[in-house]
Amino acid sequence: MVTKVRHFICGLHGHDALLHFEQGRMSLQCTSCGYETPGWDLNASASVEPEPEPAPRFMRLPLFGERRAA
Repeated sequence: MVTKVRHFICGLHGHDALLHFEQGRMSLQCTSCGYETPGWDLNASASVEPEPEPAPRFMRLPLFGERRAA
C-alpha cells in the first residue's frame, strides 16, 4: 500500500525517469519511487512495413461538370 501511495504522489509532480537496462530489455524507472514502465523488448525483430504513398497535394473536386467551349 505504501508503495502505491509513493507512486501516486510521485506521479502528481512527475517521475524522475532514467533509462533502465536488463538482459534484452529496456525501460524507464523512477529514481524517487521505483516505478517502472512496461518497457521494450530489445531482442524482438522489428517488422519493416513499407510506408504508404503520400496523398496527392491537390484534389480535383467534382463540383461542376465538364466545361464547354463555345
